Amino acid sequence: MAQFFVIHPDNPQVRLIREAAKILRAGGVIVYPTDSCYALGCLLGDKAAMERILDIRQLDLKHHLTLVCADLSELSNYARVDNSQFRQLKAATPGSYTFILQATKEVPRRTLHPKRATIGLRVPEHPVALALLAELGEPILSCTLSLPGDGEALTDPYEIRERLERQVDLVIDGGWCGTEPTTVIDLTDGVELVRRGKGDPALFGF
Repeated sequence: MAQFFVIHPDNPQVRLIREAAKILRAGGVIVYPTDSCYALGCLLGDKAAMERILDIRQLDLKHHLTLVCADLSELSNYARVDNSQFRQLKAATPGSYTFILQATKEVPRRTLHPKRATIGLRVPEHPVALALLAELGEPILSCTLSLPGDGEALTDPYEIRERLERQVDLVIDGGWCGTEPTTVIDLTDGVELVRRGKGDPALFGF
C-alpha cells in the first residue's frame, strides 16, 4: 500500500521531504508534483524501479524518460551541452520544458533511446520537486503520470492513490499541478519542437 504525504506546495516540510528521499533510496517508485503535471519517479540507477514505471505507463524503451535535475550544473553532468545549447537551456530553466539531448556516460544505457543514445532532461520550477532533488543530491528518473486509456494526466492525489496504491510506494499531495505537460524541445541537431505544452515555445522561435 502506498504511503501518502501532504506536502505544502510553497513551503515543503523538511521531515516529509527526507522521508520521501528515503523511500526513493530504498528502491521506491513515487508520484510527485512538478510545475506541469504530476510525475512518476525513481532513482536513475534503479533498474527494477524504472521497469515498474514503464509497466505502469505501458511504455517501451523507445519512449524518452526524463531526468529531472536540480539545476543546470547537475543537468550538464548527464548531457553533452555546447555553449549555444547552454545559453538556450539557461534562458528556459527552471521551467516547464523538457530537452532532448545526447547523454553522457553517467546515464545508464538502459534509460536511453535505443537508437539515438539521447535522453530527456528538465529543471522544474516547483518547490516540492526542488526540495526533493536537493535532499537526494541526484536527479529523479521520471515521466508524466498519464495512465493508459486516460485522455489527460491525473491531477487529484486522492484519485492517484486510489488507482495506484498497489503499484507505487508513495503519493505526494503537493496541490494543483495542472494537466498540461512540458513543452519538448530536441536540441540534438538544431532546435526542433517535438511537443507543444505548458512552456512557451516562442522562446525557441516557434
